[in-house]
Amino acid sequence: MSGSRPDQLAADDEPAPASGHTPGTVPRRRGTALRRFTRNRLAVAGLAVVAVLFLFSFVGPLIYDTDQVHTDLAAANLEPGDDGHPLGTDDVGYDVLGRLMVGGQTSLVIGLAAGALATVIGTAWGAVAGYLGGRVDAVMMRVVDAGIAIPALFLLLVASAITTPDVPMMILVMGLVSWLVPARLVRAEALSLKTRDYVLTLRAIGGSHRRAIVRHIVPNAVGTMMVNATFQVADAILLVAYVSFLGMGVQPPATDWGAMLSKGVSYAYSGAWWLILPAGVLIVLVVASFNFIGDGLRDMFEVRGKNR
Repeated sequence: MSGSRPDQLAADDEPAPASGHTPGTVPRRRGTALRRFTRNRLAVAGLAVVAVLFLFSFVGPLIYDTDQVHTDLAAANLEPGDDGHPLGTDDVGYDVLGRLMVGGQTSLVIGLAAGALATVIGTAWGAVAGYLGGRVDAVMMRVVDAGIAIPALFLLLVASAITTPDVPMMILVMGLVSWLVPARLVRAEALSLKTRDYVLTLRAIGGSHRRAIVRHIVPNAVGTMMVNATFQVADAILLVAYVSFLGMGVQPPATDWGAMLSKGVSYAYSGAWWLILPAGVLIVLVVASFNFIGDGLRDMFEVRGKNR
C-alpha cells in the first residue's frame, strides 16, 4: 500500500500472539468462575445472609449475654422491650433474642455437619459404584434405591424415639439418611468420567482403581458435589426444624429454631407473635439462602456457563 511507513509494514507482518488475544489487552480467563457466581445476585445475597446469621449465632452471644440454662418464671411471657428484653421472653423466662442465637448455633452446626457427612458418604459410594459398574454397581445402587424409598423424616422420628436426641446423634442420623441423593448424582458423573481418555490411559499403564477414583473421578465431580452440598445443608436444617416441631429434637435447655417455633405455636392465639415470627423468619431465610448459594455454584461450575 502506497504511503505506508516501513515500521507500520513490519508491524503488520508480525504474527498474532499465541494467546489469541489482541495486543494490548489482557485475556479474561482468571476469575471468570467467580464472576459467574457474583452475577447471580440472589446467590450473593444468600451468601451475605448466611454470613450474617453465623455472626448472629456465634458472635452475638459474646456481645449480648443471656442466661439460657436457668429458667425465670417471674419474667415469663414479657413483651418485646419490657425489662430490657428486645424480643421479649418465652413461657419460662428465657430471653427470646438470646434464645434465637443459641438455637441458631444448633441448627447451623447440625445442618453443616450433616450436609458434609452426607456429601462425603454419598461421593464415596457413588464414585465407586459408577466407576466399577457391572454387578457391583447394580448391588450398590439397589441399596440406594431401597434407602430412598424410606422417608428420612420417619427414620429420624424412630431414632429420636429410641435414643435421647442430642447434637451428635442428630448429625449422625441425618448424615446417614441424606447421603442417598448425592450418591446417585456422583454415580452419574462417574459413569461419564470413567470413559475419558485420561482415565483409560491410567488403566492402560497399570494404574489402580483406587488411584483412578481418587485422582480423577472425585476431583472432576467436585462441582456436582459442592452444589449438592449446599442443598444438603438446607435440607438438614429443615429436617431439624421438622423433628423439633414434632417435639423429638434436642432436649432443653438446648434448643433450635424448630423447637422455638413449635413452642411458640402454643401461644399463637394469645398474641405472642414474638414466640413465632422470629424463629420462622430465620428458618426461611437460612434455607432460602443456602438454596440461592447452590444455584450460584451451579452457574459457576456449569459447562454452558463457562462457554457463555
